[in-house]
Amino acid sequence: MILGASFDRVEDNRAFAEAQQLPFRLLSDIDRSVGRAYQVLRPETDRLADFPQRHAYLIDPAGRIARAYAVADVSNHAQQVLDDLAELVKARS
Repeated sequence: MILGASFDRVEDNRAFAEAQQLPFRLLSDIDRSVGRAYQVLRPETDRLADFPQRHAYLIDPAGRIARAYAVADVSNHAQQVLDDLAELVKARS
């Protein structure tokens, strides 16, 4: 399952997901509690403080973070996650 999260309101996330035709749900973290837990908040003095840092997490079936990614190159990110997932599945076999 893929989930995204942002600090935006539900309505804004819905509109963005529809406009971008995202095939996954976006969670609204308006109180930033999830962002805080996953350590993606920016310093208050950062000019982009209203936006979380772009990170992704591959979470195993037990709910543990198996891999963490600071996403800089979105064009190659999905393949990197798929490769890591395949590696994890192979290691469990």
